Amino acid sequence: MNYLAIDYGTKRIGTAISIMGVISPLKTFPNNTVFFNSLEKITNQNEIKKIFVGICQGSFAVQTKSFVAKLKLMLKLPVELVEESVSTIEADELYKQLNKKRKNYKEKIDSISAAIILRRAIN
Repeated sequence: MNYLAIDYGTKRIGTAISIMGVISPLKTFPNNTVFFNSLEKITNQNEIKKIFVGICQGSFAVQTKSFVAKLKLMLKLPVELVEESVSTIEADELYKQLNKKRKNYKEKIDSISAAIILRRAIN
């Protein structure tokens, strides 16, 4: 089964996919209509059957749950919340190991974090 993971943030939304068990960071989108316009295309092209969304404890969880409600209405796919504590820290460490330069850091870190969320969800 193919999956999509989302690392939801107020400014950026990171995405990652798992196709036939292979997890890959996909893209980081601005948190605006660009993301929502791209989402249906991503799910259809990759035959996504389930979406995982990272959620942290605290006040931001309310915003994340509101975002998840929009996803469910828009896509009619199952959406599951996954604890995302320290996924961004883990993604930062991985990025530092793979890239000596901080070039494109903001464009990549959220999609790497989404890949970590996806790994946690399906393992």
